[in-house]
Amino acid sequence: MFKFFNRVKTVVSSELNSMLDKAEDPVKMLDQFMRDMASDIREVEGSVAKQIANEKMLKRKFDDAQALVDKRQAQAEKAIESGNEDLARRALEDKKDQEQQATSLKESWERAKRDSDQLRQKLDEMKKEYQSMKLKQDSLKARAESAKTRTKMNRTMSSIGNDESRQGFERMEEKVYKFEAEADTSEDLSEASRTLDDEFEDLEKDGVDDELAALKKKMGKE
Repeated sequence: MFKFFNRVKTVVSSELNSMLDKAEDPVKMLDQFMRDMASDIREVEGSVAKQIANEKMLKRKFDDAQALVDKRQAQAEKAIESGNEDLARRALEDKKDQEQQATSLKESWERAKRDSDQLRQKLDEMKKEYQSMKLKQDSLKARAESAKTRTKMNRTMSSIGNDESRQGFERMEEKVYKFEAEADTSEDLSEASRTLDDEFEDLEKDGVDDELAALKKKMGKE
């Protein structure tokens, strides 16, 4: 019955921090704690229901016994009125037996009622504690997820600027410079390989262009 409270004390004590430190995944551990607590509550609810049923059964038996006491009292009075003392005596004798049984049943019922009231109170405390820890669980899970995200981002950021990444970037930069230098060199070589005839051919092309421009001017086709 009180296993639940022992578990709660463990959860809210420093042992929880130690267990979470050793846990591979604190979020999963918190979920497991809550499942265990919910299971304990269901178990206690079953015990409380049985105790309440027992209390009601004893109350019904006590009521029946007390009703029989009252009945025997009325019967004894009726027998006296009828002048039947023997019948009245037997009714009173049975009444006495029923009173003893009623007294015993009343004591049992009152004890069962006290136990039921205490168990109901404990169950209410359990449920309140569970709800309190449920809120705390949600907060801890959110903080754990946030911490995981920050850690992952920090690791990513640190890997971006490490020596290996920077050296790789510098190697690629040097290759680009090399490609550009080779392109410039090939253009220079191409220009150097031009012959004297190539240059005169370009000059003649320039003359034709000048003559074409003059003709268009003369014909008003500019």
